[in-house]
Amino acid sequence: MSDPTEGVNTPRQEPDQGRRRRRPNGHKRWRKRQGSGSQRREAEKPSSPEKDAGSVTGASQLRSGSKQDKQGVGNFVQRASNHGSAPLYAALDLGTNNCRLLIAAPQQRGRFRVVDGFSRIVRLGEGLGHTGRLSDEAMDRAVGALKVCADKLEHRTIRNSRLIATEACRKASNGELFLDRVREETGLELEIVTGEMEARLAAEGCGSLMDRKSDGAVLFDIGGGSSELILVDGTNKNNRYIRDKIVGWTSLPLGVVTLAEQFGGKNVTRELFQEMVDHVSEAIAVFEERTALDDIFRRGNAHLLGTSGTVTTLAGIHLRLPRYDRRQVDGLWMQDEDIDAIISELLDMEYEERAANPCVGAERADLVLAGCAILNAIRKTWPSKRLRVADRGLREGLLTEMMHKDRSWQRPKKNRWSRKRRRKRQASAGQRVDP
Repeated sequence: MSDPTEGVNTPRQEPDQGRRRRRPNGHKRWRKRQGSGSQRREAEKPSSPEKDAGSVTGASQLRSGSKQDKQGVGNFVQRASNHGSAPLYAALDLGTNNCRLLIAAPQQRGRFRVVDGFSRIVRLGEGLGHTGRLSDEAMDRAVGALKVCADKLEHRTIRNSRLIATEACRKASNGELFLDRVREETGLELEIVTGEMEARLAAEGCGSLMDRKSDGAVLFDIGGGSSELILVDGTNKNNRYIRDKIVGWTSLPLGVVTLAEQFGGKNVTRELFQEMVDHVSEAIAVFEERTALDDIFRRGNAHLLGTSGTVTTLAGIHLRLPRYDRRQVDGLWMQDEDIDAIISELLDMEYEERAANPCVGAERADLVLAGCAILNAIRKTWPSKRLRVADRGLREGLLTEMMHKDRSWQRPKKNRWSRKRRRKRQASAGQRVDP
């Protein structure tokens, strides 16, 4: 819309020479944010690439050695400094089936803003159950994905990072040799974590989705080569952190890749599917602490909380999404009968039909029923009417731990919560809600 006064000769308003000009509203707040004149001039000085590059604490996990690489890191740090002072953290999870990276900036306690991410199915553990080794083809796929991750990390100013490898590298006889190759070709330094650490990180990553009104929950992460089970007792409401509520955990040496290779994943009959469920149930039966929450589940005030490609796929099919949408899936509640209906629907499909489903795809079509078998074994051991779906896990747990250790959470804005409570009271009373 054009200015109605445009083209009109209006007399110029001369300021009163005997009176000091009034500063515009918000001038003091702006000056406070910008700092004093000397501070602003100092901030505007061009920074040295060498000095900036030295401030990257995760530099040991990035490319190093060549002059060109060092200059690349330093130059980007200089450019990235113009995008704000919020520190960035990076978490990488190299699993049996997927390679995932997440880069985020901390916000209020327990929250962060995702800046960049990457995910690719690499099937690093393909054939591992038969040979005990990582194949050359699988390692090539994983290294290709890790080079993309290294490039993303190299083009960010990272305060802290943690890069982990899980079951495939734990189990393979050439796992350490593979990580040496990764270090040489990508500059990334990955660490192999234990099953206990993997379970704790999974709980840390999705524990915020546990129903606070429930007395307990079984958290599970169905991976490619292993499945982590975490029993959480929520009866003591004074325990603030999820790690303090864990009463039992185990890491089953069974995942969607290993189970599909053992029983077959393309042509799965109902009889074969039941054999897979029974096989997983036998592995769970060895878990000594599995009965720790029996009384809570018997009272019915407990639920399941799953973080894996299996449960997110089932949620996407349940919602009939034309394409997968994390915003609609993460935090979704599914009823027991809904899960049974979706699994039955998948069992009735041919392999080609599963591959054509937008929430399954060709890359997961031979794995999804193996994941459903693991899920049914968990549901059989801990019967619950409700399952909550989490599209989050190890990476989010890694980020949360690093930000908590560095105490980098931002303080809430002044009067933010009081305004929120006031708006809530106004809305419930049918009053006009303040902006």
